[in-house]
Amino acid sequence: MAKIEGGCLCGAVRYSTTAEPVMQAVCHCKNCQRQAGSGWSMIMGVPAAALTITGKVTTYEDKGESGGEVHRQFCPTCGSPLFSRVSAAPDLVFIKAGTLDDTSQFTPQMQFWTDSKQHWVDITGVPGFARNPG
Repeated sequence: MAKIEGGCLCGAVRYSTTAEPVMQAVCHCKNCQRQAGSGWSMIMGVPAAALTITGKVTTYEDKGESGGEVHRQFCPTCGSPLFSRVSAAPDLVFIKAGTLDDTSQFTPQMQFWTDSKQHWVDITGVPGFARNPG
């Protein structure tokens, strides 16, 4: 894959990596819906050590349904959600794929928390899990 680059709406935060994504998915959990202001969150997991971030992010400490920590990071200026970091996968950063400069680099391989997806969502051909697959 080519270099992955992106940033927030106002441009105050930018990120890049040349690492291959470990996973690409759609999350339908209620907290991702609330954070995204949408029916889902599109996420691309990349190795944390390979991600370069410029600019300041603010972190909201959330809890997943399992009780594990979910650190939701966003731009303090424009509010764009950018990253999630979860205690269950400390070596990964989950980039919010809508913030990619080239969103064609995102192709979901799976979807999870389908038991809470919106009734009007139909992502045909992408395997789904009622909850977290792990």
